[in-house]
Amino acid sequence: MSDDVWARDEPQSPCVKTCVMHPTEGLCIGCLRSLAEIASWSQLSPDARRAVLADLPARAPRLTRRQGGSAGRVAKG
Repeated sequence: MSDDVWARDEPQSPCVKTCVMHPTEGLCIGCLRSLAEIASWSQLSPDARRAVLADLPARAPRLTRRQGGSAGRVAKG
């Protein structure tokens, strides 16, 4: 049986298997989708998926790097 049977002409999930939600932005730090987008992905139309995918690059700057340890608590200077 050919694998073409399972091929779909629709955008695939942008999941990179780094599933951690940013604590303030509510976006996955791996794929940049919201929980609602992740949960509804399989029901979204191809056009709706393309719209989400097109928006993802603009979301990256929203995720600020958190500094842990003493670097996050001690003022430098």
